[in-house]
Amino acid sequence: MVRLSSLLRSTGATALVLGLAQPVTAQISPTPDAPADEDTAIVVTGSRLQVPGLESNSPITAVDSAEIRLQGAVNVENVLNRLPQITPDSNENVSNGSDGTARVNLRNLGSNRNLVLVNGQRLLPIQATDLNFIPSALVQRIDVVTGGASAVYGSDAVSGVINFILRDDLDGVLVDTQYGFSAHNNDNSARRALTRSAGFSTALPSPVDGQRFDANIAVGANFADNRGNVTAYFGYREVQPILQANRDVSACALDPNTARDGYVCGGSTNNEFGFFQPLSGPSATVAFNNTRDGNKTWVPYNLGFRYNYAPLNFFQRNDTRYTAGAFAHYEIAKEAELYGSFMFMDDHTNSQVAPSALFVGTTFTINCDNPLLSAQQGNLLCGSAYGTNTSQTTLIGYRPVAGAARPRRDDLRHTDYRVSGGLRGEIATGIRYDVGALFSSVLFNENYQNDIDPAKANRALQVVNVAGVPTCKSVIDGTDPNCVPLDVFRYNGISEAAFGYIYAPTFTRGLDKESVFTGTVSADLTSYGVQSPWASHGVGLVLGAEHRRESLEFRADALAQQKGTTESEGRFNVTEFFTEVRLPLVEDRPFFEELTLTGGYRYSKYSTRDDGISTYKGEISWAPVRDLRLRGSYNRAIRAPNISELFQSQGLGNVSGQDPCSGATPRASLAQCQLTGVTAAQYGRIIACPTDVCTQQFGGNPALRPEEADTYTAGIVLTPRMVRRLSLSVDYFNIKVRDYISSIAPSLSISQCFATGDPFFCSLLRRDPRSGALFGEQGYVIGTTQNTGSLKTSGIDVGASWDVDTRAGGIALAFQGTWLNELRNEPLPGLGSYDCKGLFGPTCGQPTPEWRHQARISYTDPDKIGTISLNWRYIGGTRLTNNTDDPFLEGDAYTINAKLPAYSYFDLAGTVAVQKGLTFRFGVNNLLDKDPPAIAQGLLAVFGNGNTYPGMYDVAGRSFFIGLNAQF
Repeated sequence: MVRLSSLLRSTGATALVLGLAQPVTAQISPTPDAPADEDTAIVVTGSRLQVPGLESNSPITAVDSAEIRLQGAVNVENVLNRLPQITPDSNENVSNGSDGTARVNLRNLGSNRNLVLVNGQRLLPIQATDLNFIPSALVQRIDVVTGGASAVYGSDAVSGVINFILRDDLDGVLVDTQYGFSAHNNDNSARRALTRSAGFSTALPSPVDGQRFDANIAVGANFADNRGNVTAYFGYREVQPILQANRDVSACALDPNTARDGYVCGGSTNNEFGFFQPLSGPSATVAFNNTRDGNKTWVPYNLGFRYNYAPLNFFQRNDTRYTAGAFAHYEIAKEAELYGSFMFMDDHTNSQVAPSALFVGTTFTINCDNPLLSAQQGNLLCGSAYGTNTSQTTLIGYRPVAGAARPRRDDLRHTDYRVSGGLRGEIATGIRYDVGALFSSVLFNENYQNDIDPAKANRALQVVNVAGVPTCKSVIDGTDPNCVPLDVFRYNGISEAAFGYIYAPTFTRGLDKESVFTGTVSADLTSYGVQSPWASHGVGLVLGAEHRRESLEFRADALAQQKGTTESEGRFNVTEFFTEVRLPLVEDRPFFEELTLTGGYRYSKYSTRDDGISTYKGEISWAPVRDLRLRGSYNRAIRAPNISELFQSQGLGNVSGQDPCSGATPRASLAQCQLTGVTAAQYGRIIACPTDVCTQQFGGNPALRPEEADTYTAGIVLTPRMVRRLSLSVDYFNIKVRDYISSIAPSLSISQCFATGDPFFCSLLRRDPRSGALFGEQGYVIGTTQNTGSLKTSGIDVGASWDVDTRAGGIALAFQGTWLNELRNEPLPGLGSYDCKGLFGPTCGQPTPEWRHQARISYTDPDKIGTISLNWRYIGGTRLTNNTDDPFLEGDAYTINAKLPAYSYFDLAGTVAVQKGLTFRFGVNNLLDKDPPAIAQGLLAVFGNGNTYPGMYDVAGRSFFIGLNAQF
């Protein structure tokens, strides 16, 4: 298939036209007007063969530079997230829990199961992959290859590969700059009425925010009679944040009402007035709250005290990024060409969430003679022991929002380096070699700010009266002379000095390294007569070896370790040998324009295993006529556990979940709850996970085994000569991963335990022995990494493109759609499976529609000065997992969110050639300013944020951009 932008480049016209993702047959496609030189070797993503006329037997979707500019994209992951084959992953709209990186998830099998390449080489260590590293202004094309490619590229290419083809041969200067912003109209009357009725502030009527500025310059020059080239680049990007307070959908945290047929503004038990639930003493397990009037009085807790934590959270993180680098190559002779590259990135971003708190889940101790307690509070907490030096334990949920209180900010910084170099050349006719090395490192620095140190808070709650002055016991005994008493017994009671004492930042840092040494010899044996008697081309062959080393080091300061963060380090290496063979059987015969077989094999020996691992592939291509080609492939792929999965430190983190044993009238019976460790005394008194957020234990596992995957593809490509520049493709894909490395979703462990009583799932629930809760320091659901069951997905990709020139101008059409047949997960072998096709919810996660597509139509004026382009993004409707009758998925039934409707977004963009080499562009994304669907907090899973899924749906609203591209 011919890319229209490629056609214009080849004919010298200005490339101002459509560049939507379309099915392609190779990285370099010959145009109908100018056939490619048959002697020219072509490199195809998904193969290391370098032979003339090579076409891919795996489905490839490509996005070119014109499409990136028409989208006004300064983040390449946003371009890829629009493709129907890709599910959003870590991105700029994730705040709470973000690590600051950007990733993509091909076929919804996990971002760790697709391999990201730059010009055919690994981008960064797989566990530290970050698409922020890619200089978008230098992207010529992005190839997305479906199907396992482990035999070609090694581990991690299970669902496919994403190859960024960067421009490395510039002769001149390229400047690209862009500015954009979002302007949303908050007019959702139902959301605004709900927010007002809860006593919260509504979003601004018409906020303008999320400003983006991106500037890039690249300079290149040929030398030595064009035998050499050096291309250098520098880029700067600045992104301003969007607060959840500024959108109707997120102005308050949405919870379901009692009947689950409507919303209420929910929030957190950790409220600004002060929540208390004693664990000992006369009021054990009774929940109290400080009154709103600032008096030291406890009243029974009710939901009206909940804190609206949403407004201060980021919907879009701020970001400052610098990129720089250079590419160079010099042909000493035909037999020897030196090449190398250097790439650098410094990316600094912040995630922001609501102010910190003395969180429910940490056990605090209060002495009964604490002078900050009122008599009423002291009697409720201590009874007859009030006024003595006896102490009582209690859960506290106190979130200071006044005085010196500030939002929590996670300051995240990644500094990445990537250096490659090597020698390549042709040592005989059709025989080429390439030996090279790649070194990359990722430096991660994290500073978590404005967080309360629970250990200091506990010391600050142990207070006695010294000569009429409340004084910390730790000051008296000298264990902490800096301690300042903490008055949490009334609203806004914390002093400025106490803030200064309990606020304590934590620091963590990580270093990921990867070294790759590769050598290949490729041969086109046509000149040597090694060919089929019915073919005009000979056998193509690749032989190669590769050695890869990876290491991880993670360090945390003393306070971070005190809060549960553990340090870790580890390393491994792998040595591999691989080959690939292409055998043209029949060419240029009736009904056999082409019949070709391709095979590949790779043997891998990991330092973490005693035995070796084999991967292999087989492909077939048959073109009965020039207009029609049938293709199919089988791949046995593997994914060895990456270094994080092996050696990541274990710790505790938040996860969406609901505890059926909580509350005064638990949904689960006593017998069911006892299977998870609940005692009869605890039953009916267990605290619910605050805001439907329980605790999960996560971390690595050195005993992991590699995953294995079988991938099948079969397709048809139609390029009828009678309709010039028309290309149609239909491809079937089927991928199954066995022993996949993951954790069992806590929501699944909970639901399966109570639905089946299976001791395996029930054993994963570890309850706090004091309160029976599933959150906090001692209550959690085990979700550490392990080899689990299987993943399977299948479906059909449909692609089409057509462009035509008329006297009235040029019209270009492009379409890419995916029909999902299944997305099946078997958590453990033999225990059944569930299908997430067409669903969303706590277990299935983000919406997985049965059908998604993207379609673009563009018009270019006859003089090829200007282009106007309309893009249609369609996301099919999905149903809530809770409402299904699948025992793996069912949960509390909801009337609201029972179904998310289909969504259509329209984007309008245009370009104008101001003069030769100077192009102005402009555009509006989400032209109709459509709101994302509102989803109750308890139904969100990973990458859910602000009552919706901001990677899947537009949350910024109508977004404008203008840009300028100059080449001279």
